[in-house]
Amino acid sequence: MPKAAINGVELYYESHGSGPAMVFAHGRGGNHLSWWQQVPHFSKEYRCITFDHRGWGQSVAEFGSPLRDNFTQDLTGLIDHLGIDQVFLVAQSMGGLSCLEFALAHPERTLGLVLGATTGGVVSPTLLEDLDKANPPAEGPRRALAQGFIDQYPTATFLYQQIDGLNPERGDDGVLPAFHRADGISAADFADWSVPTMLIAGDEDLIFPVEVIQEAGKIIKGSRVEIVKGAAHSTHFELAKLFNGLVGDFFSQVRTSKTSGAAAD
Repeated sequence: MPKAAINGVELYYESHGSGPAMVFAHGRGGNHLSWWQQVPHFSKEYRCITFDHRGWGQSVAEFGSPLRDNFTQDLTGLIDHLGIDQVFLVAQSMGGLSCLEFALAHPERTLGLVLGATTGGVVSPTLLEDLDKANPPAEGPRRALAQGFIDQYPTATFLYQQIDGLNPERGDDGVLPAFHRADGISAADFADWSVPTMLIAGDEDLIFPVEVIQEAGKIIKGSRVEIVKGAAHSTHFELAKLFNGLVGDFFSQVRTSKTSGAAAD
């Protein structure tokens, strides 16, 4: 079980496959196990890195200690620890905070970015207004999964809940307020943005409804938005084959573009 001494904690991570590095950042209801349908698929072509944010999974942090405030520094430290110069980033929900902030701080190291069911902390008056209207269940599978998925796949729904159940008690993690900050990441922060970015939204997402993700896409310069029918807040889990296809095609296009650009130079 590899752990790295990062920023004052022992950060749990796994590395599978070889090739260009792809780091997966899980959501608030998950941990490194959330990507069980992505790692076997992408590790045939990429070096896939999964990890537990501090306070989640096996990255144990002191109860009540600051968690969200350390996410980006933790991610940066892990990437540095692994000797990775450039990386593709795939985030779900809470993981968008880590990945978008890393990309803003290190655009030259970020080959491509996928934000699944997350704004990454991007804000605008319209986005915040739409986000405030969202009224997801406080707990239970319906908070993150589409009702159709729950009805059709009770065993996978049970697995989803079990993965979350492996997370330790952590107190106030500071995550939810980070998405509602009026002084969060704004359009001005993307004035020089050149990182290829794709946002993926489930059309049944109750936490980050489609209109919220679409507004975030308008703010993130040059980004594209993909709407997935029949998925809620966890497209990577509910419709993994479709999610993997979107991510794989997007990153392949990015790699082809960069290769063509390098050849032209």
